[in-house]
Amino acid sequence: MKIRTGFYTIFLFSTIVASPELIRRVIEKTSYEFEKVKDFEAKMSVALKVPGLRMPNKEYKVYFKQPNKFKANTKGFGVLPNTGLYTSPKDNFDNLKNLYIENNFKSDDPGSIMISGTVIADSLKAQFPNEYAKLTFNPTVDVIVDTNQWVIKTVTSRIDTLKLFEIFNDYVTVENQYKLPKKSKVEYFIKDVRLANWLKKDVNNMIGMPESFGSSEKDIIKGIISVKYSDYKVNINLPDRIFKVRPSD
Repeated sequence: MKIRTGFYTIFLFSTIVASPELIRRVIEKTSYEFEKVKDFEAKMSVALKVPGLRMPNKEYKVYFKQPNKFKANTKGFGVLPNTGLYTSPKDNFDNLKNLYIENNFKSDDPGSIMISGTVIADSLKAQFPNEYAKLTFNPTVDVIVDTNQWVIKTVTSRIDTLKLFEIFNDYVTVENQYKLPKKSKVEYFIKDVRLANWLKKDVNNMIGMPESFGSSEKDIIKGIISVKYSDYKVNINLPDRIFKVRPSD
């Protein structure tokens, strides 16, 4: 049985003395892999399982262009999450502070490591009831990176042990060189109704929640969004005009 050496071995022996440098290297290598894809066109299907909301599975034609342009077209009405779609590793980590490597993280894949950090409140779209609520809202985000492929496999946002949401990503190799998502799953676990009310505006944007949802003490906001990608066309020099917002969009 072969044990993978290289980066992971260096990681094991260097974590205590060089965590900031290792974190920088992981972000750089993951970003480098992400930035190999200058643009793409693909098909995307979205399935929602959200209490109080019925939405048929929807198919989209999607376009992406570096650094952060994303466009999705579909016939009729469709709901897309703001969380869990194709985003830059740098954007993910730039929204976190006090980054550290989780030494107690265990995985069946010896090439996976976990980087954790605290969310920067100003990076959130949520509207807080007051400044105190904003200052005391400090979720931790755990990011699992696969150092065999240099991709982000899982992102978990939590307050202590209570999960807010979790994103799982599976990848496919396109044209023998580009690592792109094959499917993503976003699970929401917002159970505190007061917290849900603070975040309701952003949750509405993410999962199309009706305005009346969350108004009752008995309501629990949770659900699953499943996204599948197929038929990739990569680095095809997409024009900027594709991403211009039209009145009908």
